[in-house]
Amino acid sequence: MDSQNPPPPDPSDVPAARVGSPAGPLLPVDQAELASALAYGLRFDERGKPRRGAAWEMAASLLADQLVAQLERANFVVLKRPPHPPHST
Repeated sequence: MDSQNPPPPDPSDVPAARVGSPAGPLLPVDQAELASALAYGLRFDERGKPRRGAAWEMAASLLADQLVAQLERANFVVLKRPPHPPHST
């Protein structure tokens, strides 16, 4: 019995919301903001728990600054979505 594989889905058939299109224009990220976000990611593990050891605090900040500098030298552009509108009560 020959089992035929279905053809791959056409990318144009995927709804725009699933593709991950931003809700608004993308904004450039400040170097300090990027370093802060990277340092936060280095300080905490994938579950959101702080990493053990006192050295992580200082090492995370130093490494984040070095990563931002390297991204700058490599001509990377980091963008973010605009903030969500405030919640109305």
